[in-house]
Amino acid sequence: MENRPLILVADDQPEITKLVSLSLDNEGFRVITASDGASALEQLSESNPDVLLLDIMMPGMSGLDVLREVREHHPVPVIMLTARAATAQVSEGLNLGADDYVVKPFHPGELAARIRAVMRRSRRGMVAGKHRVAQATVDLDRRRVDIDGRPVRMSRSEWLLLELFLANEGRILLHHEILTHVWGPEYRDEIAYLRLWIGQLRRKLGIPPWEEGAIRTIQGLGYAFDPEEKLPRMQSRRPRGETRTEATATSA
Repeated sequence: MENRPLILVADDQPEITKLVSLSLDNEGFRVITASDGASALEQLSESNPDVLLLDIMMPGMSGLDVLREVREHHPVPVIMLTARAATAQVSEGLNLGADDYVVKPFHPGELAARIRAVMRRSRRGMVAGKHRVAQATVDLDRRRVDIDGRPVRMSRSEWLLLELFLANEGRILLHHEILTHVWGPEYRDEIAYLRLWIGQLRRKLGIPPWEEGAIRTIQGLGYAFDPEEKLPRMQSRRPRGETRTEATATSA
């Protein structure tokens, strides 16, 4: 049943990966495993799992090191597997972008319930299928962006921004709405921070830096995903006399 959710279990203890694999298979999941951080990142890139179960205390490249790398390039939900005494590591992992944690030893039913919960949260409000945005093909089901057949590496924040825009096509999203949705309420006033990320997302989608493309800047309000240009333009994108260099500097 290839439509069953795919779970990547990264843990250096074979007895743990075996137990988790058997229990999750009985709960209706497919499971692949990795015994260290480097192989976990390789499996993540090749297999695109629905959830990553990540042991914090792996030797060599720790689970926290893996999590830092994952959050730079992949939106996969992450559940940390942790010892009862590792409260400091749990706090750091949550700050790095982990979605949940489970303390060893855990009940298999609890783990399966946590996995289903993070999957529901990650898919809430999302659209599905393939979309053409500027030069890019966006496959939300596979969490993949390609330009001319070549994959584009997307960070978690870029994915969340892109999904938010696709789910709200034609609607003006206010600055604080976007910032709160993607980074949390403590970022609601960080408009300059948002501009940087919008510029980065446009670049990843193949939009030239002197254009706004389908991600419209709504001056003084926020942004809108408007690929068919249905929203009225309240002012010119580039005032007369502005140079390309000046436009680039303010393109977001």
